[in-house]
Amino acid sequence: MDRKTPTDEKQIIDILVKRGNDHLNEPRGKVGFTGNPDADDLLDDIAGHPHAFVLGCVMDRQIKADKAWIIPYRFSCELGGFEFERLLKLDQDWIRDFFVQESLHRFPKIMADNFYHAIHDIHQKYQGNAANIWAGTPMSATVMRRFLQFRGVGLKIATMAVNVLVKVFKVPLADTTCIDISPDVQVRRVFTRLGLVDEGAGTDELVYRARELNPAYPGIFDEVVWGIGVDWCRPSNPRCAECCMSECCPRIGVE
Repeated sequence: MDRKTPTDEKQIIDILVKRGNDHLNEPRGKVGFTGNPDADDLLDDIAGHPHAFVLGCVMDRQIKADKAWIIPYRFSCELGGFEFERLLKLDQDWIRDFFVQESLHRFPKIMADNFYHAIHDIHQKYQGNAANIWAGTPMSATVMRRFLQFRGVGLKIATMAVNVLVKVFKVPLADTTCIDISPDVQVRRVFTRLGLVDEGAGTDELVYRARELNPAYPGIFDEVVWGIGVDWCRPSNPRCAECCMSECCPRIGVE
């Protein structure tokens, strides 16, 4: 497929940012992370069970997201509830055994230890209330740093966590400048096809490109670009004519 003459980059960015802000300004909806209504109810209860969300974030590593996010609910079913006091009483060996016996994770022993340490970090650093991680309208850098302090959490998960807090749970922060894009395969493909990065761009380049394009909130692109990649801009046989970027995408041309 021949390329068109590249369209003004500003037009592309304006469309993506507008769609991102439209999502951001939507009313608070219910999360649908697992496909299990009861499990999603637990994760959605950010006021009553904020530790469920935080522990779900800690578990979201090298397995399918829905399997990671359902782990708090699996504990809830076993324990007869998910009150923080119940979790705090759990022995580390018991948690390890439960992870192994129930095949909760690809890395059961490592993630069981991460689960255990996260509980005790919440207890010691946040007075047993995970909502204190984001209470008081802190800076985005502060919330990012706090998530990164959890054992096993890297930049990708911390970024995802803070993005969800802002976009899904509508948690107010002092700023959004330190919430980056999550450069997964969808983001990489769409950014490349839109001409925002060159073919083969690395993760750091994608992150800094998003910062360059929308420094006030680099992560504003996440949900929009991911959706474009899933719905239209597929690896093969992309549905270009239906895509929201069809009028300005430089990749679209005549065969």
